Amino acid sequence: MTTSAPIRLRVFSLNCWGIRYLSKNCRERFVLIGDLLNQEQLDLALLQEVWCEKDFLFLKKKLGSVYPFSHYFKSGFIGSGLAVFSRHRIHDAFLYRYSLNGYPYMAQHGDWFGGKAVGKVLLNISGLNVHVFVTHLHAEYCREKDSYLPHRVVQAWELHQFIRHTSAGADVVILGGDLNMHPDDLGTRLLRNYTGLLDSFSEAANFEGCEEGFTHISENPFTHSDGLVPFGGGVRIDYILFKGSGEVDVSCESLCTTKGPVPGLPFPYSDHEALTAEFLFTPTKKGNGCKEREFGCIPDKLPELVNTVNEARTEVKVGLHCSERMRHTAARTGIMGLVLLVLELAIAAVPLFALGAEQPFPKASFYLLGALCFAVLLSTLMLYVFYSMEVKALQGTEDQMRLALSSLQERIKEYPKALSSDHLRNSLDSKDSVHLKQDS
Repeated sequence: MTTSAPIRLRVFSLNCWGIRYLSKNCRERFVLIGDLLNQEQLDLALLQEVWCEKDFLFLKKKLGSVYPFSHYFKSGFIGSGLAVFSRHRIHDAFLYRYSLNGYPYMAQHGDWFGGKAVGKVLLNISGLNVHVFVTHLHAEYCREKDSYLPHRVVQAWELHQFIRHTSAGADVVILGGDLNMHPDDLGTRLLRNYTGLLDSFSEAANFEGCEEGFTHISENPFTHSDGLVPFGGGVRIDYILFKGSGEVDVSCESLCTTKGPVPGLPFPYSDHEALTAEFLFTPTKKGNGCKEREFGCIPDKLPELVNTVNEARTEVKVGLHCSERMRHTAARTGIMGLVLLVLELAIAAVPLFALGAEQPFPKASFYLLGALCFAVLLSTLMLYVFYSMEVKALQGTEDQMRLALSSLQERIKEYPKALSSDHLRNSLDSKDSVHLKQDS
């Protein structure tokens, strides 16, 4: 760290809903998003759902004079949809793809084809090492029967692990993106409690925008308003989270969101509202970040963190049980298809061993049944492989959570000892000071 003066940084985050030929007014909206970013003169723009690379290249050309540095994260069949535009030089970039991300046969949802991931870029702003993360987690399609909840919990776990293990030397950490989780949801609590990241909405000195900071509102013409009625007409699922370090204090001076349609037009920038946060970086010896907010240094937070990890582990176990059951179903169906295929081959071999005998079934029906048996066998084999991979990913996450719980519980046991030793040390210091005063 070489700077001593406070630094201001303005960060923008938006889920662009950029599915070409499917999203409404897609091309027009990307033009408007580019105009907005150029007008606002921000420092950093974190975009999600820029699914088509042509749209990224269009924005790169349009924003080049204001944001000379950019990066597009490629992942999965149609990409990760993640893009970063910056006024500051991007020194490095890395992508981590989540191990679980929906099901390939749920094509109407499309998450599996998107290759959901977390992208990271490294910036150096006036001598400060700023680690910036952008992500997009699996969507929640039905809150009452959320079959994707275990996947989203695993993604939140992998996200917090990735942030913790790659930002040890950071002066500032910033995470922006569409988490598809409410502020009090399990995955959000797990991410914030474990990493110590702060929510810009809760920490902002000034806020302007949608009520309660909602980023998915019923007034948006691109959203299904019926699903938002139980939540008061909106939900907050997009975030800009931040954390300083022992040498840099980070405060959120302001946060604002867009409010529905673009001025003068009948449609908004996206089906989500955009977030813009303004941060103030103040060099100090006692910041609000890594050294003070890591939970190894804040034992008071350990019980809450243990409860959160226990809850997450339970949800992962539920998902594991369902995956194992589906894998067994696929195996049984595959065996049935194999038996039928072998039986049909045996029937087909009858004329070879009985000279002059005719085929007992019509050829067209025989071939059709054979193709059906082969299709069943192939599809169940693919499903068995997929569910086996899902089971292993869930088992791996559950094992990691078990180790983390063991470590956290050990810290809780050590905390009273450390507290008593600190109390004894403080009492001895006070006695020594009293004796010195008396001697003087």
